[in-house]
Amino acid sequence: MKPAAPTKTNAARLLDTLNIPYELLPYEVDPEDLTAISVARKIGLPAEQVFKTLLAQTNTGEHLFAVIPGDAELDLKKLAQAAGAKKAELASLKEVEPLTGYIRGGVTVMGAKKSFPAYADETIELFDQISISAGQRGLQLLLSPADYLRAANATLADLTKDPTRGPA
Repeated sequence: MKPAAPTKTNAARLLDTLNIPYELLPYEVDPEDLTAISVARKIGLPAEQVFKTLLAQTNTGEHLFAVIPGDAELDLKKLAQAAGAKKAELASLKEVEPLTGYIRGGVTVMGAKKSFPAYADETIELFDQISISAGQRGLQLLLSPADYLRAANATLADLTKDPTRGPA
């Protein structure tokens, strides 16, 4: 028997209104392991092709999204620079749901409760298709990077720590 079709999320509905083609990829959720690397394994894509969405805040109190490869670490200095701020830090976990409407493991820029500036790591353009959260745990969206950037109104920037260098 085929599993039931996944429910459309706000992110999927936004893509529909923009006439952007996408595929919904359901996967089994492990509440103990919500990492993008785990999600990538479950949907059969390399971790660098599965992008995670993080909520950050600048020193001026502005919230913003950082969209980075699943196997990478966000460089907060680079994010601050891209946003034209002095400093940036990750938002606390307790802020994420009230600000975005999404829970950890299901955060996406599209269809978020509030619209915040979004910055996507420049490596997003290396792929024909990328996977991002559809706005709920257990469901990913597969779409082209150009379509994602348009739907998320995201700015490209170098956002990740250089894996060959030690801590800055």
